Amino acid sequence: MYFGKVRKKGPSDRVPPNQNVTTSFPVLHYGNVPYYKNLDNWTLKIFGQVEHEVILSYKELMDLPQTTSGNDIHCVTGWSKLDNVWEGVSTQQLAKLARPKEAARFVILHAEENWTTNLPIEDFLKETSLLAHSHNGEALTPEHGFPLRAVIPHLYFWKSAKWLRGIEFSLENRPGFWEENGYHMYGDPWKEQRMTWD
Repeated sequence: MYFGKVRKKGPSDRVPPNQNVTTSFPVLHYGNVPYYKNLDNWTLKIFGQVEHEVILSYKELMDLPQTTSGNDIHCVTGWSKLDNVWEGVSTQQLAKLARPKEAARFVILHAEENWTTNLPIEDFLKETSLLAHSHNGEALTPEHGFPLRAVIPHLYFWKSAKWLRGIEFSLENRPGFWEENGYHMYGDPWKEQRMTWD
């Protein structure tokens, strides 16, 4: 499969093992791509082990302090895209609204069509983690997660759920869609944690 210009060997400190650098932005997902005619009924729910459950409209989300973050992303299928610039809301900002309880140890990201993925709370709350509505100065396309996707750049990119609708702070680490289908529960690209047995 060809993803555009590929550089076999990138900077060793930026490209994990067995990844190829691409200048395109491949589209990979399971299920349908949601297309929104308008966002009047769109909401993001923050719930679970929190002091204050939050439901944000798209306008309310956009009225929150915005952040811009540059990073590299790495897909479990073997491509890496360097020098991405995202705009959105930091995960730390959202946690301030909901105030996770001390007992919360994991975060389950909920997307359209009941799709989920899981990660430790520390990874969700890293300074580099955000919920993005724009990529490289333009609004996300539907194929890349419009209106909102997670960006957790230090893990394989399937952990950066597209079409995000819910953030659940959880006591337990529950596998999401791909984790139930053989993908690694954590997904560190530098350790090549692609599949359950890695």
